[in-house]
Amino acid sequence: MTMTDIPKGALQGIKVLDLSRVLAGPSSTQILADLGAEVIKVERPSIGDETRHWAPPAFSDDTSAYYATINRNKKSLTVDITTATGQDIIKKLAAESDIVVENFKVGGLKKYGLDYESLKQDNPRLIYASLTGFGQTGPDAALPGYDYIIQGLSGLMSITGPSDGEPHKVGVAVVDLFAGLQLTIGIQAALIARQSTGLGQHVDVALLDSALAMLANVGMNHLASGQVPPRLGNQHPNIVPYQVFAGAGDQHFILACGNDSQFAKLCQLMDTDWHTDERFATNPARVAHRQLLCDRLVEKFAEYPRAHWLAVLHEAGIPCGAIHNISEALAMPQAVAREMVVDFAAQGSPVKALGSPIKLSASPVTYRTPPPRLSEHTDSTLSDLGYDSATIAKLKADGIV
Repeated sequence: MTMTDIPKGALQGIKVLDLSRVLAGPSSTQILADLGAEVIKVERPSIGDETRHWAPPAFSDDTSAYYATINRNKKSLTVDITTATGQDIIKKLAAESDIVVENFKVGGLKKYGLDYESLKQDNPRLIYASLTGFGQTGPDAALPGYDYIIQGLSGLMSITGPSDGEPHKVGVAVVDLFAGLQLTIGIQAALIARQSTGLGQHVDVALLDSALAMLANVGMNHLASGQVPPRLGNQHPNIVPYQVFAGAGDQHFILACGNDSQFAKLCQLMDTDWHTDERFATNPARVAHRQLLCDRLVEKFAEYPRAHWLAVLHEAGIPCGAIHNISEALAMPQAVAREMVVDFAAQGSPVKALGSPIKLSASPVTYRTPPPRLSEHTDSTLSDLGYDSATIAKLKADGIV
């Protein structure tokens, strides 16, 4: 596919100035870039985004796997924003941008004149999106935010892990990624609002707020009952049986009986009449007698291998699934059919990346460029701003870019 063959992205024509780094902010700007926006990623001269150095593992061109996770389809511009000249470059870019994304500490950019109130003076249409640990307001606003710590503070870790063990974090930085999604939604809402008002606005998203929203039904269980939700391991707080079981040989799988009809089918294929027992006939009764029922199921499932149970459960229409490792998951025919692994070999890069889950029929996501080399687009970006080659050379010599 040539550049002329690439379909028009949903956000083509939108320009994003990305002042964020690490994971949460860059995950949002990658979504915007995948959807067709032009994203200019601002990095520190010589150092770049911290995640460039979070290796191994890395690809053969030394691009760290972590950096490659959330920086495709972007341009890399290096600027020292602590200098007046560097600040001037950022201000010029912001003046012609639709969106600025930043994840500095609250007030961290004000001393450089790069805060929302300063930048909107020259560009009232600017959408300024801030992603911080605790938000722009409140007693903890000035504190730094880290996914792991927020998982603890928010209560998420208190409900994750084995019931008789210590609290666990989720295996990936799920709060960062969820907050990045919330930021993207806020940015797109602000773009739509701008169509009618002609004005931009400040989008304020916090890791803590996002994590609290992630508590979903478990948080609502507390609000409804006043009780502190327990840690249930692989069990569901509101549905039974809905958890991990093991077949013969300790091969694990997930059973997800979402209603009484599915539970009755399960009992019938196991040749039991448990579904007629008043202790198990309804989901509320099964929740009340969770341990008694699950102990019986553990014994039954141990009679045959996992493959047997998955086959009969699928045949009966009872939701179930194997527990894959990462290699098995990415090799699933369904994952391959949905193009969930992207190979940048055609662009001359050794990088492979996880694909976008967003599928649009008329303006699909495109994978135009691999994660950029540090400062790869500095010259072209400055040239587009009107800087001549001599000035660019001096900026480099002075360490500003």
